[in-house]
Amino acid sequence: MSKTSDLAKMIDHSILHPTMTDGDLKKECEIAKKYDVASVCVKPYMVPKAVELLKGTDVLVGCVIGFPAGNSTIDVKVFETVKACKDGAVEIDMVINIGKALQGDWEYIENEIGAVTGVSHELNAIVKVIFETDYITKESDIVKLCQICTKVGADYVKTSSGFGFVKGDDGKYSYVGATIPNLKLMKASVGSDVKVKAAGGVRTLDGLIAVQEAGCTRCGATATVTMMEEAFKRFGK
Repeated sequence: MSKTSDLAKMIDHSILHPTMTDGDLKKECEIAKKYDVASVCVKPYMVPKAVELLKGTDVLVGCVIGFPAGNSTIDVKVFETVKACKDGAVEIDMVINIGKALQGDWEYIENEIGAVTGVSHELNAIVKVIFETDYITKESDIVKLCQICTKVGADYVKTSSGFGFVKGDDGKYSYVGATIPNLKLMKASVGSDVKVKAAGGVRTLDGLIAVQEAGCTRCGATATVTMMEEAFKRFGK
C-alpha cells in the first residue's frame, strides 16, 4: 500500500452536519469512493442509502449513536445501534453520557459502553466510543474512560463528535476537537486491542500525519478532498 493509500484508509469521511440532505449524501459518498477512504460516518436515517451508494466498493458505512450530545438512555442507544446495524452499518460511533462521566458515575458509563459494544459485536459491527474531550477535560477522566473501554472490549476510543461547542463568557461558542496531547494520553491508556480515532479539527494533510504519528489509525474528517489532493502532490498515488 502506498503512503497516500495508507493515509486514505485512516479517514472516516464525516457526513454529519444537520443541514446535509440526501443530495449531499450522494455527493459526499462519491468523494469517499474517489479517494477510497476507510469509511463514511453518517446520520442514522442515511445508513440504508449510504450502503446502496457504496455497494461494490471498499468503503465501509458507519453510523453515529446518541449523537451529538450523548443524552439518550442506554436502551435507546442500544435500539439505535441495532437499527443501524440491521440497516447495514458495520461501524458504530457512540457518544457517551457526558454528564455521567463528569460526575464520576463510572458504573453507568461501563454499563452504557458495554451494552452498545455487546450488541454491536453480536451484529458484526465495531464500536468507536466518543469521549467529547472539549467537555471531558481532566486527564484522570480520560484515562478512566480508556480503562472502561478496554475492559468492555470496545474497538476504538475517539476524541470528539465534531459538535462539542463550549460557550464562553462572551456568549460565543468555541471548539477544539482532537489534540495531540489527548491522543497520546488515550493511546497510552488503552489496552493493546483498542485503537484510537482522532476527530474534530483535523483539516490538513499535516494534521492527518500528526495524528497518525500520535498513534491514531482512524481520523474523522470533512476536509477529505483537501487532505487527499495534497497527499497526491506530496507522495503521488
